[in-house]
Amino acid sequence: MAAVLQYAVLAHVPGELEPGGFSLSNFREMMKPLYAGVFLDTLRICFLTAVLSLLAAYPLALALVRAKNPYLKSAILIISVTPLFLGEVIRTYAWIIVLGTRGFVNGALSWAGLIQQPLQLMFTETGVLIALVHVTLPVVVIMLAAAISHIDRDLERAAAALGARPLRVFLTVTLPLSMPGIIAGLTTGFAWTFSAFATPQLIGGGRVNMVSNLVYSLGFASFNFPFAAALSVAGLILTAVALAGFRALLRPLNRVATR
Repeated sequence: MAAVLQYAVLAHVPGELEPGGFSLSNFREMMKPLYAGVFLDTLRICFLTAVLSLLAAYPLALALVRAKNPYLKSAILIISVTPLFLGEVIRTYAWIIVLGTRGFVNGALSWAGLIQQPLQLMFTETGVLIALVHVTLPVVVIMLAAAISHIDRDLERAAAALGARPLRVFLTVTLPLSMPGIIAGLTTGFAWTFSAFATPQLIGGGRVNMVSNLVYSLGFASFNFPFAAALSVAGLILTAVALAGFRALLRPLNRVATR
């Protein structure tokens, strides 16, 4: 980390691998619309991925904790957690096969008569979002399941005994009490997505720019290591600020849930 900070405040010398002297020009350069736009796009993709992962993970985590059939519970656990044992690159290549013009998604939609022409899912933000949600889903499921497993079922039974319908029990008891897991899942999903490289690089194909891909391009294509280091530092600071904002917004709900 110290080496990255050191490089971030050094000047880039075109045509040279060694940086020049002290300079803050790298931080001024990233304020240009091109680089500011990449930061904003990255934040938006991270936020969408975190929210979509949470929405997909909550039913799985709830079923994992509450399922009475051990075979069903084992199946949910395998489906949810097994992807963690595969590398991000392997999972991303699997999504390339699924999302391609001749992949499973287009094949199924065409067979059902829902589309006439293949959908363009590769090299689009939609495809990147789908793959990133799959990458972050297992860890969000684990965090939610841990929170849900600590909920006292007697509280839910008491609410039901007082006449609350299942949906109201969920909204007023289960959901608030699982807020610690929701906060942990959102923040982890956001941070995990911000640092993702292989998925946006392979699925996006250079058309969906995120900070991690820009840093790679600057470092290993342009050999502008000082600017790449400055972007990395800015990305780290921005991630910390965003996570702090997440926690600040959700802290009142978490305080209510833990009373």
